[in-house]
Amino acid sequence: MRAAVFEAFQGNITIQNIKDPVPKCDGAVVKVNATGLCRSDWHGWMGHDTAIKLPHVPGHELAGTIEAIGKDVNNFNIGDRITVPFVSGCVLCGECKSGNHQVCDYHSQPGFTHHGSFAEYVALDYADTNLVLLPEEIDDVTAATLGCRFITSFRAIVEQGKVGQGQHVVIHGCGGVGLSAIMIANAIGAQVTAIDINEETLSFAKQLGTTSIINATNNSSIVEDIKDITHGGAHVSIDALGSAETCFNSISGLRKRGKHIQVGLMTGDHKHPKVPMYMVLANELEIIGSHGMQAYKYPEMLKMISDGKLHPEKLIARTISLEEATIALSNLNEFKNKGVLVINSF
Repeated sequence: MRAAVFEAFQGNITIQNIKDPVPKCDGAVVKVNATGLCRSDWHGWMGHDTAIKLPHVPGHELAGTIEAIGKDVNNFNIGDRITVPFVSGCVLCGECKSGNHQVCDYHSQPGFTHHGSFAEYVALDYADTNLVLLPEEIDDVTAATLGCRFITSFRAIVEQGKVGQGQHVVIHGCGGVGLSAIMIANAIGAQVTAIDINEETLSFAKQLGTTSIINATNNSSIVEDIKDITHGGAHVSIDALGSAETCFNSISGLRKRGKHIQVGLMTGDHKHPKVPMYMVLANELEIIGSHGMQAYKYPEMLKMISDGKLHPEKLIARTISLEEATIALSNLNEFKNKGVLVINSF
């Protein structure tokens, strides 16, 4: 099969013909119809994820058709259209038994623990627990935007943040995660403030339902601006970028008993950011992580999409080929794209 491969971290990404995957007894092989480019893929290419073994095929946001299944798979059939959360649970560990597959002790992640979806075919583990049937009204390109950024944002807003109508929600960083969070919070009825350094991206955020925006470029009063706009601070604030600065601003911009949700990956020098702990204590703030979403939690989100309450297709900047992805992936950290790129030509 054709696949995008890198043989060294931060090295060239090339199109190669590699061996077709074979399903494990409890797994499936999926023909990839579409797959999204995510900043997590860039982190993997950079070498920030120690699970990756070279040479490697990236890609973890996907939609496709089941091509082959293992002998122990009972809930899915060849020909089914599916997607999958980027973290696949093992079923057997304590976290999985409690229903928290998104933090599985022995998780499987296409594009990280094994070859991913920047290829014609991808192997997925623990199929009965992790695959999600796609409704007919959601096409493959749209479905390919869901498996990482959108589900993580959905769980951050709905489950972790428990955002309610009329609450003030602040989104720090308007990449794929941030834009998804804006759309979801707006659909719930929250008042959303978007923060970014790109005026074009902020303009797009307005189209998705923000009630106010803050341009962070050379802005030394971001926290003060947040407090002013939200009349005392955010009920829920999300760091959708993953930097020491956005994390600090997100926590500092909360009102009393507010919630900071960390969604953006913290890597390199940003792993141990400064936290205004005196505010956390005095104001009874909550600091919460959000890492994907379990497959069995998808129906609520899929119904909102099918009912026209959520429109993830609006987040798609453009579709590209596998060849184009070899360049686009290494450039993801430049934040030049307004929205999500999706590979749909292999």
